[in-house]
Amino acid sequence: MLRRLLGWLSPAGDRGRLSVLVLHRVHLVADPLHPDDLDAMAFNRVCGWLAQLFNVLPLDEAVRRLSAGTLPARALSISFDDGYADCHDVALPILQRHGLCATFFITTGSLDGGCMWNDLVDEAVRLAPSAVLDLRGLGIDALQQCDIGSTQRKHEACERIKRWLKYLPQEQRQVLAQEVVARAGVKPPSDLMMSSEQVRRMYRAGMQIGAHTVSHPILAGLPAEQVRAEVGRSKQHLQSILDAPVELFAYPNGRQGQDFDLQAIHIVREAGFNAAVTTDWGSANRHTDPFLIPRFMPWDRTRLRFGLRMAANLHRHGGKSAAMAGCDSQNMMPTSR
Repeated sequence: MLRRLLGWLSPAGDRGRLSVLVLHRVHLVADPLHPDDLDAMAFNRVCGWLAQLFNVLPLDEAVRRLSAGTLPARALSISFDDGYADCHDVALPILQRHGLCATFFITTGSLDGGCMWNDLVDEAVRLAPSAVLDLRGLGIDALQQCDIGSTQRKHEACERIKRWLKYLPQEQRQVLAQEVVARAGVKPPSDLMMSSEQVRRMYRAGMQIGAHTVSHPILAGLPAEQVRAEVGRSKQHLQSILDAPVELFAYPNGRQGQDFDLQAIHIVREAGFNAAVTTDWGSANRHTDPFLIPRFMPWDRTRLRFGLRMAANLHRHGGKSAAMAGCDSQNMMPTSR
């Protein structure tokens, strides 16, 4: 039933639609600080459903065939953002077991022992020896004396701190994340992200590698030269690791207008990428701008609900025109930037 429904909504040929999944991590076991993330058992189930219900294609091939009107029915691609080490250690063997390919978008500044700002916050709260984290003087008014005495309290504190930091200027965000670590009195891990060698192994195993900037900034509103550096240096770094072209890009955070603007789209095109993906929900058709490919991830834990939510997402037409993205960015309410 599900295959028939998905095939009707996503037929072969020039009426085809492309679904792209977006994930970040696959934990070996469930992580109470990230209850919505998949662990190895859940990801293995999802890969089984994908192999049964969809025709899973490498993202570059899917984008080419979408434009050419030659997609198979129920076309789908899988993507991961950021470059976490568990993508190599946990997700890769599961993908191989099911005969599936995925694209991994790498934040190059965090390779080889780095730690992204959001993980600095998570690990500070996770590892803090005290039940109270003193954040007085940091400007987080609602979290002066932060109760982290239980798993639920830790989760809530992480989410609130990260929401407050996310749209601050990049340098200020990093400094404050480091200060949260210092207040917790812990040492952040150096093995959360992939090494350059692990990225090479992923590529040699048949996975695709895409760029995701150097430091994962919010690109909207940044000076053009800074966007060019973030986009171009990440591409060059990955090409030097792989000794191969890198032609796919993922916008950090990924929402049109709020997180990236018309300037960023133009710079990504100029940098020589063939396509770019967002985190706006929806599916792509032949009229979707290849630099505004939408992505989605259903959160359901049963095959039927997973398939039905994927079917509902096929009704959404993601990926506005670049001109519309520019209009959105001009009409946005100002952010903390």
